[in-house]
Amino acid sequence: MRRSLKALLTALWFMLLTLPVMGIKLNTLDKSVQWRFDRILWLGLGVFVLALIWDWCFSRRAKGLPLLCLPAGLAAGLRSLPGGRPWLKTTGLAVLGVIMLIMPVLGSFYQTNIMISALLYVMLALGLNIVVGLAGQLVLGYVAFYAVGAYTYALLNQFLGWGFWACLPAGGIVAVLFGLGLGFPVLRLRGDYLAIVTLGFGEIVRLSLQNWTSLTGGPRGISDIPRPGLFGLPMDINASTTYVYYLVLAAVAITIIVIYRLKNSRVGLALQALREDEIACEAMGVDITRVKLSAFALGSCWAGFAGVIFAAKTTYINPSSFTFMESAMILSMVVLGGMGSISGVVIAAMILILAPEYLRAFSEYRMLIFGAIMVVMMIFRPQGLISGERRRYRISGLERARNGGRA
Repeated sequence: MRRSLKALLTALWFMLLTLPVMGIKLNTLDKSVQWRFDRILWLGLGVFVLALIWDWCFSRRAKGLPLLCLPAGLAAGLRSLPGGRPWLKTTGLAVLGVIMLIMPVLGSFYQTNIMISALLYVMLALGLNIVVGLAGQLVLGYVAFYAVGAYTYALLNQFLGWGFWACLPAGGIVAVLFGLGLGFPVLRLRGDYLAIVTLGFGEIVRLSLQNWTSLTGGPRGISDIPRPGLFGLPMDINASTTYVYYLVLAAVAITIIVIYRLKNSRVGLALQALREDEIACEAMGVDITRVKLSAFALGSCWAGFAGVIFAAKTTYINPSSFTFMESAMILSMVVLGGMGSISGVVIAAMILILAPEYLRAFSEYRMLIFGAIMVVMMIFRPQGLISGERRRYRISGLERARNGGRA
């Protein structure tokens, strides 16, 4: 009875909050008001059921019981899949690769464009994962490096006539310089103070692009940015979009390989040590200054590359494409996927970009569904979809015997 009353109060509260948005429709032409109480009632019923399920889940967690009880044989089989059958992971990756390769052939022009945007955000999220996930430096102005890469291509093409392939490394280099320029003043900052400073840096870059009209065009932006060419061959809009798709797909594959190698390298281990405990890391002889600057430089480099590709894809850029909400979305991908996890960040980026597009059938409720999924995810899985792997060192019996029984 107590659970039902609590769920009923929750449903009534949600109905009251959403009444002005979902229950009232204003017709400005004939100046009439249309009441849609049926939607409010359906919403209240759904919230009532979800509140009962929510309370049941938390009561089981408080008692230490699992939310889902599987048969013993099935549970043992599922636990043995990741370690006992490595061929399953290889087969899944091969199937996914084939699907991604043939997607432009089987899909529509719209789907190809959406996948290009999703893959660009995968690059951005993986780049931010170096700074936030591996190094533990909270950055809220990451979109500034994205804007630097995009405007580098646009300005170099406009004033010097440089092509895409010449501007691609240039965009990464300029973004690295901006990353180092941000890294030096914030070497002694951490936590909330670092986040505030990087947020201010992102706004400085955006406002500079918006007000420096003589160079960047101001709010008008820069148009007529050429798409990447293929040995001078003429391409229509469909062929050019397909070419950009494969270009971004190759860039994402290279990004995953490089970051995976970086994660297990000497620099990657130093970044992870910095994330765990900065004082202990410095006490062990790690150069904190060099490690932090390396994190900012590596993370900003991939954002610069993604910015150049974004400018080539859209052929038009302006400062409104690089707001704080973009930084917040990229950071959400890193947190949702699992900080430090490569596969988790890739999955989260795909979900956060593709889900709103494919939920357009629920156009009035898709952002509500989107937000509810994020809240539930952060409550029941705060470590992310796939938590970052941590190195574990074990001393064997032979080594223990050699050390005279000392661990």
